[in-house]
Amino acid sequence: MQKDHLFVSARMMSLKLLALAAMAVLLAGCASTLSARVTSFQQWPGNVEGQTYRLVPGPSQDASGLEYQAFADMLRASIGPTGLVEAAAGRSARFDVSFHYENPVTQTWVERYDDRFYPGFSPFWGYYGGYYGWGGGMFYSPPVVSVPVDAYKNQLTVTITDNQQNGRQVYRSSAVNESLNDNLAGIMPYLAQAVFDGFPGNNGQVRTVRYQLD
Repeated sequence: MQKDHLFVSARMMSLKLLALAAMAVLLAGCASTLSARVTSFQQWPGNVEGQTYRLVPGPSQDASGLEYQAFADMLRASIGPTGLVEAAAGRSARFDVSFHYENPVTQTWVERYDDRFYPGFSPFWGYYGGYYGWGGGMFYSPPVVSVPVDAYKNQLTVTITDNQQNGRQVYRSSAVNESLNDNLAGIMPYLAQAVFDGFPGNNGQVRTVRYQLD
């Protein structure tokens, strides 16, 4: 009897390790892409390819700050779809481009395997992410539960105004991504691409864009 009990316990432990390995693979797969929800509004004028733009810092932004300069470079690298060309330093430009960014802490819900679970025969406890067959019996993976966690709401908003239309706003796009880690600098290049995805797009368009991570 004791031998059988040890054998069953060993099988249960093996299944528990197998379930944890499966979870690791699942999380690794999820981490291979980054998604952003993009909302864009536009009344983009025609025949402006080759026209000039300049980056204009907001009232509370320090254009000489290292963070601002780094994010400005990321925006320059992504603004290509507009067809605009940056004006030389000190020269006037038709379009003014400004951007605002933040990553406040918010709360979201994620699904995780229940840490209290110990593999067994019962299929009736909670929601199960899957099951594994072993010999003549059926063992189930740990139940999935929703738990609240702190998350960072990474957001970039870009606004373009047209100086030939008295500073009228002609493009505004926001990209939002939620992450569990405070890594705005690492996510910013993708947000900068996202705000110009499908430029100029339809007025009031909301969409989700995804990028493959390196």
